[in-house]
This record gives sequence, structure tokens and C-alpha cells, in this order.
Amino acid sequence: MIKKIILMLPILSLGFSPNVPQSVKVTQNWVRENGHTIIKDFAQLLSMPNVASERINIRKNAEYISNLFQKRGFDMQLLEANGANPIVYGELKTPGAKRTLCFYVHYDGQPVDETQWKHGPFEPTLYDGAMDAGGKPISFPKKRTKINSEWRLYGRSAGDDKAPIITILNAVEALQSSKIKLTSNIKLFFEGEEEAGSTNLKAHLSKHNDLLNDIDIWLFCDGPMHQSRQPQLVFGVRGVTGMEVTIYGATRSLHSGHYGNWAPVPGQTMAHLIASMKDENGKVLVDKFYDTVEPLSEFERLELSKIPDVDRQLKKELGLVYTEGGGRSINERLLLPSLTIKGLASGNVGKKARNVIPNFAKAAIGVRLVKGNDPENMLDLVESHIQNQGFHIVYEDPDMATRRKYPKIAKVDRRGSGYIASRTSMEEPNAKAIIDAVREFVGDNLILMPALGGSLPLYLFTDYLKKPAIIIPVANHDNNQHAPNENLRIANLWYGIDLMGVIMTMPD
Repeated sequence: MIKKIILMLPILSLGFSPNVPQSVKVTQNWVRENGHTIIKDFAQLLSMPNVASERINIRKNAEYISNLFQKRGFDMQLLEANGANPIVYGELKTPGAKRTLCFYVHYDGQPVDETQWKHGPFEPTLYDGAMDAGGKPISFPKKRTKINSEWRLYGRSAGDDKAPIITILNAVEALQSSKIKLTSNIKLFFEGEEEAGSTNLKAHLSKHNDLLNDIDIWLFCDGPMHQSRQPQLVFGVRGVTGMEVTIYGATRSLHSGHYGNWAPVPGQTMAHLIASMKDENGKVLVDKFYDTVEPLSEFERLELSKIPDVDRQLKKELGLVYTEGGGRSINERLLLPSLTIKGLASGNVGKKARNVIPNFAKAAIGVRLVKGNDPENMLDLVESHIQNQGFHIVYEDPDMATRRKYPKIAKVDRRGSGYIASRTSMEEPNAKAIIDAVREFVGDNLILMPALGGSLPLYLFTDYLKKPAIIIPVANHDNNQHAPNENLRIANLWYGIDLMGVIMTMPD
């Protein structure tokens, strides 16, 4: 515990040390003077419903955010594409700057089930600590209120992904109030459909490419910080794809007393198929599943070896006794493709359970991809595995002739989705400049993570636009991302303001 407290000092402390960058002194002074206002401004932003499908609310968010930055001197506009939510785009030019940074944030959030929330998802509520650790609701601070960095603000998109908007805004405002000059041109690219799959992102990038050509590196402000609470920079994400598989029994559900021990049971057939896909240690048994993984560089492997082992902490936190991988750490496991059964359906359970043999079983299979994996090829491998287990594959519900011809039938639906993984080299010049600047701020505590376990459409920037892109996370790892009672720890908000200031003033 003592070690953790020491590691957290660069994030939690608002005091100065001789080695603290001048920009951090400015942003921390700004927070001390304006912390109460920053929290209230954040709450105001969180109070705006932002589900991507609700176009009127989304546009209100876009216009509100655009206005915030316009007041700070940014040249703002809403970028439009047919059938798409607007991109909030902005520019702040720095005289003499040789480098252009672009901050990506998404301002839309996950849909909500209000019945699962302690408070309304768009009624931001401040707590004196984590709700699940006994935290209690408190009033928003006034000017002279002493703010505890362990407070948490609850509301949809608090952790994913409106916090970076507030951190960028306040870093700029803090620096503008001082004599410290920005060293890069700054661009903003805030998306309104990320949680809906970014289906129009490529259209936006193509239509407005002339605005983006001069960007040297994209900075993705998304995702959580490391579970150790140490600051991290992330250089890639996993890709994602998947399928649904349906296995058939009789043409109708059958009475389990009259037909049990005779009629095939689709749920049990599905269980055997699923069991054939992974061994007890979590190794995927699909042939060639790991063959196309692009290996890490020597430098990336060195940085990976420095990342704190949080497996024991996570197992305690999550109530787990064992994990997949035969003892390999989560940091290592996230650099391999994965196969996950996301959902199963066959008949009913609980009070709705009936004495029947259901006529089908369905499984939703998720596949996370790493650099080198092609989405369609990976699904081809899974299909081949299903065939090798004796199944005849169809892509529509089978007719009677097909049912009578094949003993085992599986319908595959690839769902029409998926995209590749992305990874930027840690030794790319612009990425290296950011590493050096952030490391000067946080010291050797900085974690350089080759890739996050989650997925983002980062490939559109690295493979389509041919630009480097890295992730600069701000949110706490336990922010209930996508879930009820989403939150942001105030210490992470303060850290984010410092971080943005450091990056905006790093040596050119």
C-alpha cells in the first residue's frame, strides 16, 4: 500500500517539486483557483443526454461543446456528412509551430437503462468516494470548499468520454492565462457516433480530408488508465469481429419426457462445440488462430516487462480464483487474439423453464483481434473449426431437405461488422516526443502499453489516413464504463488537465 501511495503522488498532489514542468505549475494553480467551477462545468456537460441515435440531443451537445471552445479562441465548425451526427472540429494555430496535434474525443455515450442507476444517468451527482465503497452523495463545491481528489462524479459519459473535453478546455484556458506559449498547432476532432459503431467515421474522414492532412499525430483521449492507477500511454488497440451460431434440433420443441434420451438436444450439442474451441487454460484450439499475430519489437517487449503486475489486485477486486492463460499476466494476454462466448440462448431458465427439448441453441461469439489479424480470415478459421466438428454450415435457416440430409447443422451469421487492430511504433518521432514530455511530468511511473484490450476504430487513422495515433487515457479504471453508475474520480480529472498542458507545451 505504501508503494502505491508513492506511485500516485504525481497524480494526486497539487504541490510543486523542483522537477515539475512549468506548464504543470500553471495548470495546478488553475485547478486550485477554479476547481469548483471545473466540476460544475463538467456536471453541466454530463447533464446533456447524448445517445447517438437521439439526433436532436446529440446536436445540442455538439453546438454546446463547439461554443465552449470558440470562447477560448478556437476556430470552430461542425463537420457534416449525409445521415451522420456532426463532428465537432476546431483549430487553434500557434505562430511558428512546426507540429500539429489533433485530439480525438467522442461526445456520444452508451444507451442507458435508468432503472439500473442509483441516480438519473443525466443527473450528475457528486460523491465523497466510490459508491460501492460506501461513498455518500455531497453538494457541489463552492469557491472556498476544500476539494478531495477522491471524490467521484457520477453520470453517463463521465468516464467515457466527456472528461477529456473538460481537461483540454481547462488546459488551454490555464495556459492562456499565463505567459507559457503552446508549442504546437492544436486541432479538435470530436465524434458523435463512437458508441454506435463509428459507422460514418470513414465518410467524415474522406469528405474532410483536406482539413486533416497537416496533422502529425492523432491523440485519442479515450479508455481507462492502468489498473495500478499509474499513468499510461497506449499505442494501439485490438480489432474486433464476431458471429452468431445457431444449432438446430427438431423442427419444433419437444416434450422432454416423451422424447428425452432420443431426440438431439441443441443446447448440449452447442456445449460440446463451444468446449472444443478452447482448452481449460483458455488457449483457443481453432487451427491457425495465432498464426498471423505480428510480434512486438524488442523495445515494446522491454516496456511491456516494466508494466506493474495487477493480476492479484484484479482477482481480489473481481472475485476470481483463477484466470485464463496458465499464469500469464493480463498485460500479456491482451496482446493475443481472443475468442469469447458473449451470450447463449436455448429455452428458458428459472420460473419460465419448461419440460421441453428446445428446437435450437444460439451462441454469440466475439473475437478480439491483434495487429496482423484480418477479421474475415479469423472468422473463416472459426467456420472451418465448426465444420471440422462435423457440422454442415448454412447462412439461412435450413429447409426440410437440408435437415433430412445432414445430422448436424450450424447457421453462421457474421453480423456484417468488424475491423482490424492498430498499433503505432513507440519509436515514431512524434510519439517519442510525447513519451519524453509525459515522462518528464510523471517520471519513471509512466507505463507504455503496446495495446489496450478494448477496440476503437484507430485503424482508420493509422491505416487509412496513414498517420500515427496514440491513446492518452484519463479515466479511472473502475469508472463503470458502459455500465450503470458510470463515474470519474476527481483526481483523474485534475491529472488530465495537467497532462493536456504538458503535451500542448512539449518541446518542438
